[in-house]
Amino acid sequence: MLAKRIIPCLDIKDGQTVKGINFVGIKAVGDPVELGALYAEQGADELVFLDITATHEGRKTFVELVKKIAREINIPFTVGGGISTIQDAEALLNAGADKVSINSSAVRNPQLINDMALNFGTQFVVVAIDAKNYDERWTVTVNGGRIPTDKELFSWAKEAEDRGAGEILFTSMDHDGTKNGFANKELAKMADMLKIPIIASGGAGNMEHFVDVFTKGKADAGLAASIFHYKEIAIPDLKSFLNGKDIAVRL
Repeated sequence: MLAKRIIPCLDIKDGQTVKGINFVGIKAVGDPVELGALYAEQGADELVFLDITATHEGRKTFVELVKKIAREINIPFTVGGGISTIQDAEALLNAGADKVSINSSAVRNPQLINDMALNFGTQFVVVAIDAKNYDERWTVTVNGGRIPTDKELFSWAKEAEDRGAGEILFTSMDHDGTKNGFANKELAKMADMLKIPIIASGGAGNMEHFVDVFTKGKADAGLAASIFHYKEIAIPDLKSFLNGKDIAVRL
């Protein structure tokens, strides 16, 4: 059985790690390179760095940051935010990222998934999906959750897999930052539909939530931010707890 992964997520704005609730109320919480190195030392399996206000002008700054991260950190890491071309992805992979995550750009131009999978291999391509439940329909959103689209969560996840995504990173906007647990029903439905790994994001508040996301939600990885940034849960304690619940983790 494959070990379940614990993935801290670092949202980057102006070179600093930040955190919000339901995608708003952003506060700075520390230096991304230092935080990433700390999590790697503590036993995180992977890291995700998202440039949440990525613009064309900010791309060079982020590439430099990725180079620093690659020098300091010895575990796989994914970067995302504003990646809309093969050249954007190539610059970040060349800077040392292990995988790239695409979200709004994939919704607007689904062919980008095919092109990236063809150019770099499916294992490098993570399709992130931010979705919100509107009247019992899970609607895919873009622009950091600000704009609803005509795409539906499950059909879009399947299309992303068919086009060459190597992983899906699903964030439930209804759960994000609430610390009330992950969207396990939706995650389990997705896991039954897809063959590729699913990273669950949005809602982690305690260790039991990770037990639930790996058992009820059938997720391959659990991603969280504030509980790690604010030292509410230490990664070694979480892994030890999961191990005690017979959930396979790398200790």
